[in-house]
Amino acid sequence: MTVFHTTPARRVLCLPGSLRRDSWNRRLLQAAVAQAPATLQLDVYDALSAVPLFDEDLERREPAGPAGVQALRAALAAADGLLIATPEYNHAMPGVLKNALDWLSRESPAGDVLPEKPVAVLGASSGPWGTRLAQASLRQVLHTCGALVMPAPTLFVANAASRFDAGGALTDLAIAQSLQDFTLAFERWMERTAPSFGNREPAVTARR
Repeated sequence: MTVFHTTPARRVLCLPGSLRRDSWNRRLLQAAVAQAPATLQLDVYDALSAVPLFDEDLERREPAGPAGVQALRAALAAADGLLIATPEYNHAMPGVLKNALDWLSRESPAGDVLPEKPVAVLGASSGPWGTRLAQASLRQVLHTCGALVMPAPTLFVANAASRFDAGGALTDLAIAQSLQDFTLAFERWMERTAPSFGNREPAVTARR
């Protein structure tokens, strides 16, 4: 006999703060996808390079934003939460990530997407500090934009080259457990900050 259970899946947009295809932070998000509970649907965004440099003249010509901005904004609008993995460049978040947030913070005919959006922040670095300063600057920007940033737990992955194999798979079991705990905590954070959730299509699972 097959028993069907329906559970609404919360959608989480996962934004790597690096354009490099094999970046540690992209790999960290891919590992998070594998460690997340079945009640979360994590989608890694792969088109950050299509977002142009923020320019108010460009914004005036295209009030809805250039195509790359529209795509990112639509992906975030469709998500229940945002998970950002940031590298650390010169003790701060990368310019490409700050640029994307500058675009997302602007008013749009399609509606605002950052205010009151649940957000979680983590990061990986090849150095010994694990993006602590980058995450601090990122949190400041997100708070300024009105996002609801999860205060804890935190996750700083240092010496990233030793945490993944040549194919990009996470090999560090302690970090895998931390990712599992982190995504569970983010699910609880979304439940706490967005209690009206419930209009999503149910995810159907079967048990024999």
